[in-house]
Amino acid sequence: MSDERHRCYISYKFEDEFYKNEIVKLFADSVFIDKSQQEKIHSDDPDVIMNKIHSEYLVDTTVTIFLIGDKSYENYRDPLDKIKGLDSQIIIRNEIRASLRRRGSEDTRNGLLGIVLPSMINKVYCGQYVCPHCKGVINSVVINDSTVIKEFHNNYYLIPESDECDHYSEDGRYAVLVSWDEFIKDPKKYIDEAFNKRNQKIAEHVRVDKFI
Repeated sequence: MSDERHRCYISYKFEDEFYKNEIVKLFADSVFIDKSQQEKIHSDDPDVIMNKIHSEYLVDTTVTIFLIGDKSYENYRDPLDKIKGLDSQIIIRNEIRASLRRRGSEDTRNGLLGIVLPSMINKVYCGQYVCPHCKGVINSVVINDSTVIKEFHNNYYLIPESDECDHYSEDGRYAVLVSWDEFIKDPKKYIDEAFNKRNQKIAEHVRVDKFI
């Protein structure tokens, strides 16, 4: 495992700021270089917010850490946003999209690491099952519109194990997933894993849409 500290941007909902601050407090000096947003952006315009995030924080990062809480899934709508017809996930959605776009002299994209926060553990990790085709024991992991934004789950499930099986090996996933408890035991392991995905064959299959 490399001793290099990677430049990490942390994407999160305001409600999960405690966990973002814990990661920075515990590991920013020793494990990674913190490039996450440092101050509130005083604007209600998503374009203004994203321009500032991209130019001041995200532009030179190599790994994006996405905190998966109970308000960061595709189908979530803040009650006020619902009335106004707004996309409650527009900021984290565009942060992930910007992270996955190729850029820079090496023409690479950020690695993507999702950390499942305690409030979502039982919704994401759902035991095990036996695959009816290969008979392997598979961990049941629910990554879909009910648990994460689509920009994440579209890049977690990329290439299935085989034509018959509907499960995915690590080689078939670009996004890396870990629970909060496992991450804080060995954060460097998972940040390195996400960083290394950038230059693996699976990176050629990343799905990324244009900004909203």
